[in-house]
Amino acid sequence: MGAAMRRIHVGNALSAFGLGFTVPYLYVYVAQVRGLGSVTAGLVLAVFAVAALIVLPFAGRAIVRRGPLPVLLVALVTAALGALCLGLSASAATVLLSAAALGAGQAVMQPALATMIVDCSTAETRSRAFAMQFFLQNLGLGVGGLIGGHLVDTTSASSFTLLFAIEAAMFLLLVAVMVTVRTPRSPRMEEAPGQSGGGWKQLLGNRAMVQLCVLGFVLFFACYGQFESGLSAYGVEAAGITTSALGTALAANTLMIVVAQFAVLRFVERRKRSRVIAAVGLIWAVAWAVAGYAGLGHGSQTMATAAFISTYALFGLGEAMLSPTLAPLVADLAPTGLAGQYNSAFALVKQLALAIGPAVGGPLGASLHAPYIVAFLLFSLGITVLAVRLGRELTDVQNQPSLGRSRVVTQGGAPADAVAAAEA
Repeated sequence: MGAAMRRIHVGNALSAFGLGFTVPYLYVYVAQVRGLGSVTAGLVLAVFAVAALIVLPFAGRAIVRRGPLPVLLVALVTAALGALCLGLSASAATVLLSAAALGAGQAVMQPALATMIVDCSTAETRSRAFAMQFFLQNLGLGVGGLIGGHLVDTTSASSFTLLFAIEAAMFLLLVAVMVTVRTPRSPRMEEAPGQSGGGWKQLLGNRAMVQLCVLGFVLFFACYGQFESGLSAYGVEAAGITTSALGTALAANTLMIVVAQFAVLRFVERRKRSRVIAAVGLIWAVAWAVAGYAGLGHGSQTMATAAFISTYALFGLGEAMLSPTLAPLVADLAPTGLAGQYNSAFALVKQLALAIGPAVGGPLGASLHAPYIVAFLLFSLGITVLAVRLGRELTDVQNQPSLGRSRVVTQGGAPADAVAAAEA
């Protein structure tokens, strides 16, 4: 990694660490500590999704025109102000406005940082760069949540004010780190032949990208959109999972990602991306089947708890396989100068899935246990089908970048016949 990439990865870790400090405790803070009730707390969580859906379509265009760094700095300052104001807010109106600023800033960070990774990496290093990003994000969220949990006191609003102040400080520290980054100048849209039209029209005309967005929506809807809503509700209501066991399941998910990420990377780098995503669909189908046993089987409570924790661990294995696959594929599908637009579009799809997922999965998981498991098992199998179809739209090198590297070595080094003779 070069100096720029190291700073970008530090930025990813700091932003995740700051978010881990506060996100798990938002509901308790608004509903109980500030005494604004469950309705306002629910609206705050919804505002995060709405703010993201509003700003992301404009963020992509801004990244294309201005570059990712200026957009990232504006997003960080906005998020820092939102976090600080949220810690000081005592009324419903100020809490909602602060949450909107924090949510908007947080949403724009994702495609801006992703575009900076694209600019500082090559086709050979991109999968590892995004794998490192995902690893550090999960590590930052986990450590931030762990430390934040020991700092908060539900009887003291000042402890939450301190928590949000630390989050704001993390974002401002990230500003200081990012202004030192010197990324290679990426080509702009208007500099590339035939790219003057650009924008959403060109993106929607890219058949492979549209299919990837559909696939991405199902992926995020069937996994991330269920973690803290439908799946947790199902675990509590159907499987009798305690809150401590639910926390252990979430920890198992993070631990699986941290432990397996780079071991999985070696496997993923030499496989077709479409087949890797298809395999994730099958792994998640097994995860939902195990969850079905936890809540609908007739085993002991210990077996049900172990099965439920295994479900989250299996989801983590699939996530570790996706991190070096999805984001680099988005970058490879983007025409010259439009990486920011494509990253923002994919982030928009993710936010839409995360907004709809809990709304659909929560009620189903809490009351209709068997239909919930069957539905999401089928969604997971649908991921496999969509991935196979996507593979037909990709070029050989887009689907398996290692083929491009092999061809370059063969063409630039010894002739292919000589290489084969030497190997023999």
